[in-house]
Amino acid sequence: MEKIKIFLVEDEIVIRNGIKNSIEWEREGYTFVGEASDGELAYPMILKEKPDILITDIRMPFMDGLELSRLAKQELPDIRILILSGYDEFDYAKEAIRLGVTEYLLKPISASKLLESLKGVSQLIRQEKEERALLKRYAEDMKENTEREKLKLFGQLISGGLSTAEAIDLGRQYDMNLSAHVYEIILFKFFSIIGVGGQSNFLVEACERLEDMIRKIPYIYIFQRGIDGWAFLLTAEDEEQMEQKTDRLGKRIESMMEDYQGIEYFGGIGKPVMRLRELPQSFCEADYAFSGRFLSRLNRIVRVGELKDMQGPGNFEVSGFGEIERTRESVEKFLNNGTQDEIEGFVKVYMKEMPEDNFKSVLMRQYIVMDVYIVIMSFCEKIGVSDDAFQDEAERFKDAIQKVHTAEEMLEYMRKFLSRAIELRDMVSGRRYSDIIEAAKEKIESAYMLEEISLNTVAAGVGMSPSYFSSVFSREMGKTFVEYLTGIRMDKAKELLMCSSMKTSEIGYEVGYKDPHYFSYLFKKTQGCSPKEYRARRKD
Repeated sequence: MEKIKIFLVEDEIVIRNGIKNSIEWEREGYTFVGEASDGELAYPMILKEKPDILITDIRMPFMDGLELSRLAKQELPDIRILILSGYDEFDYAKEAIRLGVTEYLLKPISASKLLESLKGVSQLIRQEKEERALLKRYAEDMKENTEREKLKLFGQLISGGLSTAEAIDLGRQYDMNLSAHVYEIILFKFFSIIGVGGQSNFLVEACERLEDMIRKIPYIYIFQRGIDGWAFLLTAEDEEQMEQKTDRLGKRIESMMEDYQGIEYFGGIGKPVMRLRELPQSFCEADYAFSGRFLSRLNRIVRVGELKDMQGPGNFEVSGFGEIERTRESVEKFLNNGTQDEIEGFVKVYMKEMPEDNFKSVLMRQYIVMDVYIVIMSFCEKIGVSDDAFQDEAERFKDAIQKVHTAEEMLEYMRKFLSRAIELRDMVSGRRYSDIIEAAKEKIESAYMLEEISLNTVAAGVGMSPSYFSSVFSREMGKTFVEYLTGIRMDKAKELLMCSSMKTSEIGYEVGYKDPHYFSYLFKKTQGCSPKEYRARRKD
């Protein structure tokens, strides 16, 4: 058992030595960490040693016990204070209570009386420490839920739905200091290289390393966006410092990714803004730059203005009919990885990066539309979409080819048919996801009793990144992975409580909790009663 740390402050040396020497501290379960003759000398020592219990005289030169208690409580809110006084005066006791002093003891005090008081305080301290440890572990276990709540906050920030004060207050709940002079958003995502074996485990490892790295950088806050990767919110003192921080982040990610040859990445940088309510502007530009992942070479973190410079060989050097075929790769990439929300950004980038001459000719515009149509039909055939599912849209698309008169009309048809293709793709993916979810549920059912089972291990088992798997699992199951796992464990525990004579600690171990205290804590947290109270119901 961890020993309770004691610090003593008493200006009368005879009394101080008497207290210090009359108790065998170690044998009684305490560690005597220091002493001082007045509050002024004691204060820096207390801050250094961080005792659990402060025993202090009330009347001392330079700094009295009440002032010392006030300062100590400010810096160490959990410290317990025992005031010693030779003066039985109500005003002192009243002030001590106001300051949060645990006990007010009159001198002279015997060793046995002091030990009696210390014992009661120590039990309270140990209980609070255990509760904090359990709460910390619970917060770690429920981290997935926390990330989901953080993503809600991010959504509110980029929609402009919060006042500055509301945003700062909500940020504090997640240890975010959102008070800054400059803000910037970066959107980021990993991509597995098709054909590189064993990349699922590397992808999980890369995700963990990235998140761990970002969380250790004090000026960056990370939000998991599931299948869309991550959003980073950077803060800085001025725009120059922001640019330096952005460049450093890019170099750190580039250095980290040298260890993962089977994984590519891409990031889009938003414009720096001076106010929290301007974050939607930064997000829009980041989203636009992020759309460049379908048009540019990967393994870059770019701004909007850099997209053209970062294009792959020949992607948009279109000057004639033959070269338009080179645009197919970007459309195919979008069909494979894009979402409904990204269509507008993709189409805008597609149009902006294509030479204007390609839009001047009606024949050229029709040819571009026809080329996109061929790509979409080929993609739908590849993923197993039946001809019937796309028949009506195909007919309208063919008709559209004859009616495209302006560049905007061409882009509008592109939007519609990309949207339908992604809708059909997601329907097919939904069937694929159902197989993945079933595999994950089977894994949980067979391994729920193992303490090491986690979101990361199950995600790796089904070949997904943790954040992607978390997003899919939550969407398909209506609850997070950890909620589902905890529910399975609690159901098994309730069954054993009712149908076996096993001890509570044994049941906790049986369902995956090696710490019996944590099992009891979690059971009560989720079921509304202790395991003992639940078991008592079978007697009713």
